[in-house]
Amino acid sequence: MQTGDKYFDSKSFHDLLSSYEKSVREGQPIFLDVDDLADIADYYSLIGEKSNASAVIDFARNMYPGSAPPLVFQAREALADEDFEKAEELAEEIIDKDDPDYKYLKAEILIAQNETEEADNYLREYFRTVEPDEYEDFVLDVANIYVDYGVNDKAYEWMMRTGNCKRDEYKELMARVLFGLGEFDRSAKIFDELIDKDPYSKRYWNALASAQFMNEDFDEAVASSEYAIAIDPEDTDGLLAKANSLYRLNRYEDALTYYERYCRLMPEDEVGLLSSGTCLVNLSRYEEAIEKLENALDVAPEDSQYKVQIYQEMAFAYSSMKNPKKALDCIDKADRYDCDHTDMDVLRGHILLENGMLEEADKVFQKAIITSDSAPNILLRIMVSLYDNKYVETSYNMFKRFFEITDEDFDEGYSYMALCCWDLKRTEEFLHYLKIAVERNPKEVRSVLGHIFPKEMKVEDYYNYIHKKINDKEQ
Repeated sequence: MQTGDKYFDSKSFHDLLSSYEKSVREGQPIFLDVDDLADIADYYSLIGEKSNASAVIDFARNMYPGSAPPLVFQAREALADEDFEKAEELAEEIIDKDDPDYKYLKAEILIAQNETEEADNYLREYFRTVEPDEYEDFVLDVANIYVDYGVNDKAYEWMMRTGNCKRDEYKELMARVLFGLGEFDRSAKIFDELIDKDPYSKRYWNALASAQFMNEDFDEAVASSEYAIAIDPEDTDGLLAKANSLYRLNRYEDALTYYERYCRLMPEDEVGLLSSGTCLVNLSRYEEAIEKLENALDVAPEDSQYKVQIYQEMAFAYSSMKNPKKALDCIDKADRYDCDHTDMDVLRGHILLENGMLEEADKVFQKAIITSDSAPNILLRIMVSLYDNKYVETSYNMFKRFFEITDEDFDEGYSYMALCCWDLKRTEEFLHYLKIAVERNPKEVRSVLGHIFPKEMKVEDYYNYIHKKINDKEQ
């Protein structure tokens, strides 16, 4: 299996792995050092073979009692389960307390418990003991730990300590840190540089696709993910990246093809099934969508973060099939989980409205408004629901009042108001709100009004284009 990791995909590692697996099969003694055994366990863990990883680690602990690598592996598993006490116990079993792996693990246990400043003080103190020729390696190790826990600001601070490091592993880590900080353009540029040096790294192509996706450069993300898939046609990250980007381009049939390829490789992953179901909802293939979403519920763990979204999509499907009872039942099930309950009320109102239950919808919307203390995001969603259900004049009137009470720096909703004006043929108002929307929230403009304009046109050109078109028509 190609992992995208240079070492794990190398001949030298696979020779090592083959030697280990042959010894296990034939019941022969295993003569490998503790670092090699830890690498094999990491590989098994990466490809999802958890039982094989545990077997290697158990063997390594028996062969090398008190050695850091297998104890660190098990301690990190404990941290993933938030068993901090067990992680501490395993750390203290490491005999050599001067081993860098012991120091890193102690800091990691603190970070995992959100004691970031204490961890940073500990690492800075340890940094004073590091030899100058080991500074870069130490900084990369520390930054990697912070990145693993999503503490990207600290990772960036540490990486700045190395000066102008030219190593590829430094560049890749910096690109990932910038991604975590929301600097998607800068992240993409570094991955572009890395790809120039190693054009056959599917890991780089997938990372580039992710940065482009987050920057809403969906066409570019499709192209980048295609390179990853060309390198490895069964690369699940590449398939999912391409499917997600196609979906955001509203190319639902094409997206569905790639989601289904992903599902064939990852049949127990509810994300692929949920995404396939969402595509089918958008394609108005509601019965197929419900079947796919029920499959997603079947495979999803009880604590899956996607259960709320699965029930929501099922509700949309049932509502579109004019079955509000089942749709509302799905919303009730979603509402039992940890979610935004006011948001659930807005969805209830939307379903009632879609099924012609105006009075009931109004009551639910009023409840959501009161519960949220007239939060702008709730009001906005209600107004969009009104528009989607063809209550355009009502939506327009609400937007009018909405913009009178929101702060001047509130930048959402102007595109929707422009859309209302477009449908109501209120040309001057359309131009007024379009201009504001383009200046304040171009991403919303592209999403809401893009269908009115030529596909390749830049958002900043929308106003002049439509202004000229309207004037030419009037002359």
